Amino acid sequence: MTAQLRPNGTLRHLITLEGLSRDTLERLLERSQGFVRPLGTPPPLSHSLAGRTVANLFTEPSTRTRVSFELAAKRLGAHVVNLEVQLSSRVKGESMLDTVYTLQALYVDAMVIRDAEAGVPDSVAANVAPHVSVLSAGEAHVSHPTQGLLDALTIRQRKNRLEGLSIAIVGDIRHSRVARSDYHAFRTLGCTDLRIVAPPALMPAPDEFAGCSRHTTLKTGLKDADVVMMLRIQKERMGQADLPDADRYFAKFGLTPERLAGARPDAIVMHPQPMNRGIEIASDVADGPQSVIRDQVRNGVAVRMAVLEEALTGAASPGAAGAA
Repeated sequence: MTAQLRPNGTLRHLITLEGLSRDTLERLLERSQGFVRPLGTPPPLSHSLAGRTVANLFTEPSTRTRVSFELAAKRLGAHVVNLEVQLSSRVKGESMLDTVYTLQALYVDAMVIRDAEAGVPDSVAANVAPHVSVLSAGEAHVSHPTQGLLDALTIRQRKNRLEGLSIAIVGDIRHSRVARSDYHAFRTLGCTDLRIVAPPALMPAPDEFAGCSRHTTLKTGLKDADVVMMLRIQKERMGQADLPDADRYFAKFGLTPERLAGARPDAIVMHPQPMNRGIEIASDVADGPQSVIRDQVRNGVAVRMAVLEEALTGAASPGAAGAA
């Protein structure tokens, strides 16, 4: 695994949250919170990345992640290139590394990569020039580090902490990169009651998610939970024969108001989106008073601003770019 931190302890690459210290995660969350503004007010703007160029390389469809990375870079003053991989030379047979070397020669400073193949972000990070940063925007089923950070930030905003909370992650755990990054973030930040809730076919391997309790019913999985994180079924990572029946799935694992009542009265409901309403979550829950799903979207831009700024300036705090 390519080293993600510089000698001074700041982030250079972000491939995974696994192995990052609590101090590092808390620093990134504090930096992210500084970029949060109430809806209806102007977003934060900065020139900290003026003259830098960020390239978004997405080989899988994305709405929220790509848009929020683009907004984050632009609000920090960077130039942004969105590479449509389906239209690029990779379709003609060019390797990912050749694409990366081409972008590097065009003075690209950061590469934001989403790829369906495990290992691609780390391979790129191991081969870029010393001044280039690589940020994962989602790697196969393996990790989605900025999602893990924004989910942790959302919980901290509502609950002020992760320690002492009961957090249930519900749905297609086996195929979910979000679940894996949330697991690393939540455990590192002190959550000791982390539950994974899924039908047996969607549970992860026995050697994954160490320290989590496993539940195959919502009744036990949601009992007195403080946070309920719902996940969609990752159809793109399953064979046709493995796809669960939507109606049957909702009947057993869909989050309804009645099932949510088993959690604590002040429990919050989360979802990384895109949502399949009526399959993993009912609309009156997704849009209800306990939902913080739109907060997650807002926090995504703030987190990606924090990650881009630290990775490209080498400074541990805003305004300290000369400290690296």
